[in-house]
Amino acid sequence: MRLIRFQEGRVYILFDAHSVSDATGTPQITPAHFTAEFWQARDAVTGEAPGRGASLFVRAGDQQWVLRPYRRGGLIAKVSDTRYLWTGSERSRAFREMRLTADLHSRGLPVPRPVGACVWRHAMTYEAALITTRLPGAQALADRLSEADERLLERVGATIRRFHDAGLDHVDLNARNLLVDTAERVWLIDLDRCRLRGPGKWREANLERLERSLAKFSATHAMVAIRRGYASA
Repeated sequence: MRLIRFQEGRVYILFDAHSVSDATGTPQITPAHFTAEFWQARDAVTGEAPGRGASLFVRAGDQQWVLRPYRRGGLIAKVSDTRYLWTGSERSRAFREMRLTADLHSRGLPVPRPVGACVWRHAMTYEAALITTRLPGAQALADRLSEADERLLERVGATIRRFHDAGLDHVDLNARNLLVDTAERVWLIDLDRCRLRGPGKWREANLERLERSLAKFSATHAMVAIRRGYASA
């Protein structure tokens, strides 16, 4: 992985030259690649992921990418659901998530390979988008709960433990941010606002957040096997 940063006017991009080159044949990416209009004009949109961000699945050469614009939730979204306070490109949510994902990926942890992050500055605010590779055939744990056996749930717990041992505090650990691929491997996605920390109470807070998520799918019983896998990893 080779991260490259460049600026075009008030647009800032951080991308992995190898990922872009593998997909497009050239280690170049433009701000347009981070917009839905670019892919729609090329009839390259293959689907849409659930969630308020309206992430798109797009076809880039012979690869599949996920384009995710950053969107706010809660009350502040009524003012603006796309703008964030500008404090520098490196402190933007997109650049921080890109660098964190690249770091974890380089350690061999199961996160989708990051492709690039783009930030558009507007005076004191900015908008942003992130592109990662898509995991073919992967499903959210939320969609597998009705058929998930104890072995799968224990692998979920063991995977979370791997991330915790690496110091990742996932602030939105839920049943939709855990994916299961066709080989039954568990992946973790959406690292927005996440960070690396030393051991602490945040680990249990992550697990409790996941348990609350499972409750929304009437699957709190799954935490027994998840915690067993977590403890034995």
